[in-house]
Amino acid sequence: MIIHKGYEALDLKNPVVTLGIFDGVHRGHQALLKKLISMARDVRGESVVMTFDPHPRQVLEKGTGKMSFLSSMDEKTALLDKAGADHLIIIRFTVSFSKMDACDFIEKVLVGKVGTRHLIVGHDHRFGYHGNGNYDTVEECARLMGFRVEQVQGLKTAGGAISSSIIREALLSGNLDDANKWLGYCYSLKGSVIEGRKIGRKIGFPTANLKPSYKFKLIPGDGVYAVEVQIDDKKLPGMLSIGRNPTVNKSPDKRSVEVHIFNFEKEIYGREIEIIFRHRLRDEIKFNNTDELARQMEIDRVNAMRLLE
Repeated sequence: MIIHKGYEALDLKNPVVTLGIFDGVHRGHQALLKKLISMARDVRGESVVMTFDPHPRQVLEKGTGKMSFLSSMDEKTALLDKAGADHLIIIRFTVSFSKMDACDFIEKVLVGKVGTRHLIVGHDHRFGYHGNGNYDTVEECARLMGFRVEQVQGLKTAGGAISSSIIREALLSGNLDDANKWLGYCYSLKGSVIEGRKIGRKIGFPTANLKPSYKFKLIPGDGVYAVEVQIDDKKLPGMLSIGRNPTVNKSPDKRSVEVHIFNFEKEIYGREIEIIFRHRLRDEIKFNNTDELARQMEIDRVNAMRLLE
């Protein structure tokens, strides 16, 4: 996949284009991308994905509260590449860019700069100033400017169409099984290993404390998870705790992410690792003492190993 920073000086062959945020590149996005690539092949053109960086919410809602996303730009790029797109155009999102009218964007960017001949949009796609551009807008512009547009319907769940929003909600509520099913892959988190208080080591379960590499990355809901840990080219089994460690933590407002890697004793402080969330084991529990905590962690280890096998 060829990556373009901006839309100047492009030389695309009969481009078939889609655009959006693509947070998480979930199964709904994957269906749209499959259609995009298929159409590009049919017309002997190139498949082109347009997205925005930073995320529009980071620009338009700056200072309005905490926000989190399923994927960083690097993760999104890797997922789009894996899906098989020929080109990725990354548009820098700014306040001034957000004020561009939908019709102006279609005429000046999609047609004028990219040379769009075929456009594929999602079922709920909106763009332009205040999101005023919808499928009807695009269809009217397509008729006037001589390009073809097609809308792809979303994949359905019991609660509605698969979306980044419902996946974020599922992860935050601890519904990992549905989140992974809707993503089409297991959710993951990258971060660097930092020093902790070494309490786990004292009770026989040394843990690596994780500082997320992407500060806006969504951290799943509190609890204990069976995970795989990617270190360089090795994938190792483990269990991970997210929460406030109520049994031993005197600062309950501080949330931590700690992973115990099974049968692993190497020093990895400062290293970046990736946590792959496979199963949720249980809620976070406050125990009377560390002996009770250690006994429960042994049960968690057995359960995690069984599930990961």
